Amino acid sequence: MDCENCGERKAKITLTEIEENEMRTINLCSTCATLKGVSVGSGSPPIADLLAHLGGGAGDTLFDAGGEACEYCGTGAAEFRKSGRLGCPQCYVQFDRQLRALLRRVHGAWQHMGKVYVSTALDTDPAHVRLFTLRRRLERAVEIEDFESAADLRDEIHALTEAS
Repeated sequence: MDCENCGERKAKITLTEIEENEMRTINLCSTCATLKGVSVGSGSPPIADLLAHLGGGAGDTLFDAGGEACEYCGTGAAEFRKSGRLGCPQCYVQFDRQLRALLRRVHGAWQHMGKVYVSTALDTDPAHVRLFTLRRRLERAVEIEDFESAADLRDEIHALTEAS
């Protein structure tokens, strides 16, 4: 597959961007990925980057360097912050509280809820699909306590239902 940015080289990296609750996936070569600010070849796992970006927030308090270590494998909080990897299955039990808090902060919930399939068949009413999508986004905004976005979505839903 060719790079979607330059079209000259083979794509080696898949970049997923989320802007205004819309997800877009782009396949890039190493050069274009570097130009977009993606670290190529660092081997740094995404969770380690996430913890680093949390900075003075929950990342420091959840997995502080002086924290506990796994009783089974000895993996400590500092190792997890550095590598983004837990050492064994027992680590999930040992760090359960911290992992749940981290997942809740990142995803809005600590448990995966899944997605609902919306048919894009030709007989599907676009206004119905739009209304369904807006309602799902409203639920998500309320879950993560983004009340400003929730109010905007509520108004948009109200306008759409009034029009029909």
